[in-house]
Amino acid sequence: MRWIYLAINILFLATTIIFAVQNLQVVTISFLGLGLRAPLALLVVVIYVIGAVTGGALFALLRKSVERSRPVRAPA
Repeated sequence: MRWIYLAINILFLATTIIFAVQNLQVVTISFLGLGLRAPLALLVVVIYVIGAVTGGALFALLRKSVERSRPVRAPA
């Protein structure tokens, strides 16, 4: 199962890189009155990294929460 997850991650990363290389034009992004002009490829990579970090952190938090909620069994 570990190899399947690794293959999916590699496939997604390769797709993201191909998309970024094919979209090098500069775009403008506005958020809360602030504007940012940057290449679309750079924005895609930054958003991908932010998603990977927050997704990994959320997964670790949920795993720790599940482990803490399990009852402790007494030794037999």
